[in-house]
Amino acid sequence: MAHIQSRPHARPSRHFRSFHLTQSAAAVAALALPVAAQAQQATPPAAAASAPARNAVLPEVKVKSAAEVPYKAEAMSSPKFTQPLVDTPQTITVIKKELLREQGATTLAEALRNTPGVTMLAGENGNTSSGDSIFMRGFDTQGSIFVDGIRDLGSISRDVFNIEQVEVVKGPSGADNGRGTSSGYVNLLTKVPFLDGYNTASLSLGTHSRKRATADLNRPIDIGIPGSAIRLNLVAQDYGVPGRHEVERKSYGFAPSIAFGLNTPTRVYFYLLHSQQNNRPDGGVPTVGLRSFYNAVLTPNGIKPPKVNSKNFYGAKSDDEDVNINMFTARIEHDLAPGVTLRNTSRYGRLTLESTLTGVNTLAGIGTLASPSSNFAGYTVSRSRQGRDQTNEILTNQTNLTAEIGSGTFRHSLSGGVEFIHEKQKTPGFGLPTGVTQANANLYNPSTSDVFQTPVRNGTFSNGDTTSSALYLFDTLKVGEQWQLTGGLRFEHYNTDSSSAVVSTLTTYPTLPVGTLVHAAPESSGNLKSWKLGALYKPAPNGSVYVSTANSEQPPGGANFALSTAINSANRPDLAPQKGRNIELGTKWEFNGGRLAVAGALFHSRNTNELVQDPVDPNTYTQVGARRVKGAEVSVVGQLTDALHLSAGLAYVKTKITRAAVATQGGAIQFSPEFTFTSWATYQLPMGVTLGAGVRRVGNSVTSSNVDTSTLSGIYRIPGYWVADALVNYDVNKSLSLQLNVNNLFNKDYIASVNNGRSRYFPGVPRSALLTANLTF
Repeated sequence: MAHIQSRPHARPSRHFRSFHLTQSAAAVAALALPVAAQAQQATPPAAAASAPARNAVLPEVKVKSAAEVPYKAEAMSSPKFTQPLVDTPQTITVIKKELLREQGATTLAEALRNTPGVTMLAGENGNTSSGDSIFMRGFDTQGSIFVDGIRDLGSISRDVFNIEQVEVVKGPSGADNGRGTSSGYVNLLTKVPFLDGYNTASLSLGTHSRKRATADLNRPIDIGIPGSAIRLNLVAQDYGVPGRHEVERKSYGFAPSIAFGLNTPTRVYFYLLHSQQNNRPDGGVPTVGLRSFYNAVLTPNGIKPPKVNSKNFYGAKSDDEDVNINMFTARIEHDLAPGVTLRNTSRYGRLTLESTLTGVNTLAGIGTLASPSSNFAGYTVSRSRQGRDQTNEILTNQTNLTAEIGSGTFRHSLSGGVEFIHEKQKTPGFGLPTGVTQANANLYNPSTSDVFQTPVRNGTFSNGDTTSSALYLFDTLKVGEQWQLTGGLRFEHYNTDSSSAVVSTLTTYPTLPVGTLVHAAPESSGNLKSWKLGALYKPAPNGSVYVSTANSEQPPGGANFALSTAINSANRPDLAPQKGRNIELGTKWEFNGGRLAVAGALFHSRNTNELVQDPVDPNTYTQVGARRVKGAEVSVVGQLTDALHLSAGLAYVKTKITRAAVATQGGAIQFSPEFTFTSWATYQLPMGVTLGAGVRRVGNSVTSSNVDTSTLSGIYRIPGYWVADALVNYDVNKSLSLQLNVNNLFNKDYIASVNNGRSRYFPGVPRSALLTANLTF
């Protein structure tokens, strides 16, 4: 389990004054935290929370406060990573809250714009654009999102109001967290108390009816227990979506936490998250008229319908999405001896998601191939009414022990532990009543006044739970001052039980009549063995060169707890886990007194055991499929001068389906652009003015791995785009600053994501502005 460390809990940097509001915010703070603070000596911000534990693990590392280096992180939060980032042989991006604050970023999806090689996918089967559907290095990474090193469940859009930093680990990482894809994972670090009386608040008003207020209130308290502190994070939001006038994002959340024994050998944390969302979800916009659009009736006849207005909304005003999140965590840390720390974390989390939404599908009213219609005003598009009622729960207890052993030439940094995790998911199925259909929408002039049918439970369902227990050990062996050997092993036993009822199709159950309700209760259990190895050479104290390799395994049902007896499902319990392996050669350096980090790496990943249909017998599927991802990534993060800060990254990724069915063999992996670039820089001028700007590039990508794309319906290629954002910040005084963010400065029209069926897309956000008042008190 990843344990929250001290470095992230810091005051915002002087070059960019922290949060918000008016005198009413101070009143809120006084009501929320009525406990009188004692005159304790404040812990240096970067050494707060669990400083003794981290210092025990890394005694030789000079800790720099976030005030010195707003963008640059020193280390991962998880004790499984025993060395600072500059000496960790893997591509890792850490996105700190200071950077997110400057950009006005409020969601995980917006935070991930700061690392290259990550794209977003339009959801399917009721997962709309409101969910964090992450695609990274050729794989869907939605099931590999963690909070404090514990897997986070549910297809939701995650707010970052209670997050210190976002950690993106790239490449197979089964040794870190167990089951997962070859892409890597994303970890969110929760805010916890520290010994410093420090409070911030903010109020944001923006174009497109956007309103948001947040508060981060931290205070040491005197309750007779040394090193006690409390912290409260709050958020309330009423957001419109620029360019999508009918779509709404409303939410509120609070996250109280209390800590005891800070800066003592025994530290205890209790923290709670409650968050609710009430959204009007977005079913997307038809891809009709976009570049590379193909229709089997219109295209062969040379008919090119115009592009649909990206502001069109095809749903009902009654469409809604209600999300309720509750999560409680307890953590204790104890320094057994100098350099030896024991940690234990327990968590219970529950998420419910209820929604009714309208998706757009195929084009209608266009005639036939022999007699096509060019009456664009008469074109319609079919709509699906989708219902969802999903519940996810997790209960876990995780123990970790870190120790520094040896001296002189040979020194070990050890991290080992055990983890027990129980996860479950319940998802009843919905559909329209028998004989009821949803009327089509006019393609170019849809109306929210149409009659919309109500989805009802249809007897289908998918329930599953997974219980796993794991034992792991990591070791970094230092040989002198220049050589390091790292290794990690994880042994995990899992058991997945599921029950389901699905409607058969000719593809899934070819021996049954189409439409048969098929009940099944498949089970799967097995052992996963994950590892990673690395060798690192330090030609100078401020740099390293390394080579590393690692693996991952994804068992059937590992992503969604849904085992299946369908012949074409990768979640069949009789299948072996899919396996990924990565080899990486890289280098990392620190400059400017450790305030600037520069990194670069070449990588080669291969995923095997993918399911492939037999070319002779279409009712037979075997695990002979494979795909390959190779490329390079470079990054520059930190402080160039006292006034200039930079975060930038570039990735080149080449993907290929190396073994598959004839249709896709040799094709590129979908939703994986070859070239991505991200950058953000700020410069502090005199008189309290800070200017900032960022440029992002996402290259061309494809929506299908098919080699022959000449007859694919919808759009095959997603055009690349450049987007620029800007910032102006003015420090009114030591406590108040005003911040103006302008996103998509040049109003670029682009496609943000496309669904797997290629029939609908989500447009990129047009030019928009957000004004924020930040108050520190």
